[in-house]
Amino acid sequence: MTDRKSRRSREELMVPEAEFRSYYGRPVLKPPVWEWKVPAYLFTGGLAAGTSLLAAGADLTGRPRLRRVGRTGSVAALLASVYLLVADLGRPERFHHMLRVAKPTSPMSVGTWLLSAFGPGMGVAAVAEVLPAGWWPGKLARAVARPAGLASAAVAPAVATYTAVLLSQTAVPAWHEAHPRLPFVFAGSAAASSGGFAMVLVPVEEAGPARALAAMGAVTELAASKLLEKRLGLTAEAYTTGKAHRLRKWSERLTAAGLLGTLIGHRSRAVSAAAGAALFAGSALQRFGTFEAGVESTRDPKYVVVPQRRRAAAAAPRP
Repeated sequence: MTDRKSRRSREELMVPEAEFRSYYGRPVLKPPVWEWKVPAYLFTGGLAAGTSLLAAGADLTGRPRLRRVGRTGSVAALLASVYLLVADLGRPERFHHMLRVAKPTSPMSVGTWLLSAFGPGMGVAAVAEVLPAGWWPGKLARAVARPAGLASAAVAPAVATYTAVLLSQTAVPAWHEAHPRLPFVFAGSAAASSGGFAMVLVPVEEAGPARALAAMGAVTELAASKLLEKRLGLTAEAYTTGKAHRLRKWSERLTAAGLLGTLIGHRSRAVSAAAGAALFAGSALQRFGTFEAGVESTRDPKYVVVPQRRRAAAAAPRP
């Protein structure tokens, strides 16, 4: 009996593992049809959220120039984000239609409601910065600017990270497999770009909170991105090869350079501005690189088939 079992196990080992194939060499999944507008939307949404947090902190600590840059920059990024989202949807009424129903299980529905909750308060706060002081609308806006700005800042962290959840809920392997760490990459990227944006436009004597946020965001983005690559297994190849790798490599270089400039350039406006610009660009390339990795992972069937087989093998009962 023992000899029969050992002979059967040897025969099983002689059978080669089946290769993964797709019908007629076609991809198992259809590549996303989204254009450049989607990664740009991911970036501007994070920028809007991060600058709103900076504006709220500046308002509470008496930094008027940082507050002004944060509020107006947040609204500008938010308007760009909404435009990019509506343009990608194809018809403006689709954004309105998503507000008719609230589905907690749908990241797209939650994101639409988050943007709707975030936008009005930030808009009121920004209006208070640009209307003339003697105008009664300006007086009214300034009276409610602080509570409106703080209300928007309260939902800003969710605005900065919900897009990562949205991507990870798709069937795209490079996004879906990265769901535990992708929100940290996006949160760090949003903080780095927001701090960098303010460092470019605000004098160094008021830019202390922006430098702190930028440094924290840069460290988080770099660490989370490296951890993502190490923990993904086979799917990490989509991030470490091809166009996605090139974009993310430049993102890493610019973010690291910006972090260094943030730490040593707190007395120089030129160094601070250069560091901020590097962080801003590095954050944008991070979003585009992540997007490209997802598109690439749908083109090769191995990113779908191999992880499925491994999960099936791990779940199968042992004899």
